[in-house]
Amino acid sequence: MPAEPRNVVEFGLRRVIVSVAVIAATLLEIIDTTIVNVALPNIQGNFGVPVDQGAWIVTGYIIANVVVIPITPWLAARFGRRQYFFASIVIFTIASLMCGMSGSFGELVFWRIVQGIGGGGLISTSQAILRDTYPLGQQGQAQGIFAMGVIVGPALGPVLGGWITDNLTWRWAFFINLPVGIIAAALILMYLRNPLKPQKKQLDWIGLALLAIGLGSMQYVLDQGQQYDWLDDPNIRLFAMTSIVGLAGFIWWTLRSTIPVVDLHVLRLRQVAAGSVLGAVLGVSLYGSILVLPQYLQNSLGFTATLSGLTILVRALAVMIFTPITAIMVQRGIGDVRVNVAIGFILLGISNWMLASVTTPDSQFSTFYGSLILSGIALSQIFVPLSVAVIGGVPDREVPATSAFFNLSRQVGGSIATAVLVTLLVRGVTAHQTQLAATQNLHRAPVAAYLQHNGGEHSVPALVQLEGIVESQAAVLSYADTSRATAIITIILAPLVLLLRKPRVGVPVAAE
Repeated sequence: MPAEPRNVVEFGLRRVIVSVAVIAATLLEIIDTTIVNVALPNIQGNFGVPVDQGAWIVTGYIIANVVVIPITPWLAARFGRRQYFFASIVIFTIASLMCGMSGSFGELVFWRIVQGIGGGGLISTSQAILRDTYPLGQQGQAQGIFAMGVIVGPALGPVLGGWITDNLTWRWAFFINLPVGIIAAALILMYLRNPLKPQKKQLDWIGLALLAIGLGSMQYVLDQGQQYDWLDDPNIRLFAMTSIVGLAGFIWWTLRSTIPVVDLHVLRLRQVAAGSVLGAVLGVSLYGSILVLPQYLQNSLGFTATLSGLTILVRALAVMIFTPITAIMVQRGIGDVRVNVAIGFILLGISNWMLASVTTPDSQFSTFYGSLILSGIALSQIFVPLSVAVIGGVPDREVPATSAFFNLSRQVGGSIATAVLVTLLVRGVTAHQTQLAATQNLHRAPVAAYLQHNGGEHSVPALVQLEGIVESQAAVLSYADTSRATAIITIILAPLVLLLRKPRVGVPVAAE
C-alpha cells in the first residue's frame, strides 16, 4: 500500500532557508557547466590534450547528467527526497574538489562524470521541492525563484569563468563550488522534509541499462558529431544506431515493465507532453545564444573572457528585474500564462534577429544592450508561466516525473541546439569564406588600393593579411547566421503554446 503524502508546505524562516538552499544547489549545477566551458582552453593547454580529447571534460559530464535526470523520481522515492537531494549535493561537491585536484586528464574526466551524476539529481528535484514548499496560490513565486537559478545561472557562469580564467588557474572553476555546496548540504539536511517516506522499490536494471545506452549514445553523437563530420564517421554512425536501438528498446521495455525506472505514462498528460516540447525550444534559445555569443565576442571582437561574460550579464540583469514582476502577475492570476509564454517566445526570436543585425567586425560593448535586454524580458515571460502551466497543471503525485521530463527536455534541447549551431557555424564560415574570396580580386578597386598601399599585388605579407581579413569577415557572417537560425526556430515553434491547457492557479489539481 503506497505511503500517504505529507503536507510539506513551509512558512516563515523555514521556507526562506529551504528556498535559499535549493536555489544555491541549482546554481551550483548550472553555473559550473558554463564556468568549465570558459576555462576549457586553459585546461586543454595545461594537460597538453587536443580539442577533440578535451571535449570529453564537457561531454562526460553531460552524458552522466542526462542519464540521471529521468530516474530522479525513482531515486527520490526509493531513498527519500531529502536524503537523495542531500546525497546529490555531497557527490557534486566532493567531485568538484577532486576535479580541482586532478593530476591527469583521465582523472579529471572520471571526476567530471561523477560530478554529472550528482548534478543530474539537483535541477529536477529542486523544482519539485519548491513546488511542494509553497502553497498552490504562490506557485508563481516558487517558479520565479527556480527561474532565477535556471536562467540567470548560464549568464553568471561566463562572468565567473572569465574572471577565473583571467586572474586564477582553471582549478578554481571547481574549487569555487566547495563553500556553496557545504552550506547547501547542511541546510538541506537540517530543514528539508520528505513529502513521502522512503519506499522499498525494486530497480528495473534492464530499463536503466537501455536508458543509459540510449541517452548516453545520443549525447555523444550531439557533442562529437560536427567534429567528426557526422554520419561520415563510422563511430558516429555506430553511436547513432546504438542510441536509436537503446531508446526504442527502453520505450518498449518500460511500457511493459511492472517496476518502470521512468514512468512514461506521465506523457499521456497533455501538459507534460506539450511542456516537454516547449522546454526543448527554450533550451535551444537559452543555451544556443550562450554558446555562440561568447565565441563571437572573444574570437572576432577581441573581448577578454571577463568582458565577454559581463556582456551576457546584461541579459541576466533584465531577467532578475522582470521575473519577479511576472511571478506576481501569475500568482495573482492576471492574464493567461499561455499568452505570456507565446509573447516571450516571439520576443526571444526578435531579440536573436536583432543580435544578428548588430553582429559586425567592429561592434562595441554597448551595441548589444538592446537585443540582450529584450532577450532577458522574453525569458522572464517564458520560464515562470511555462513552469506554472506544466508543473502546476498535473496531480501532486505526478510532479516529480513531470519536473524530470521538463528539465530533461530543456537539457536535450540545449544539446541539440549546440550541435546544430556549431555545425551551422563551422560550415557557414567555409561557405562565406569561399564566396568572399571569389570576389576579392584586382578588378575591385578597394582590393587593388589595399594591396597597393601595403606593398603591391605581389606582396606576400599583404596577401596573407587580406586572407586573414576574409576569414574574419566570414566568421562574423556565420555568427550572424546562427543568431538568425535561432530566431527562426524560436518564432516558428511558438504556436506550440496552443497545446497547453490553461492551469487553474490557486485551485488544487485532482489526482487522476
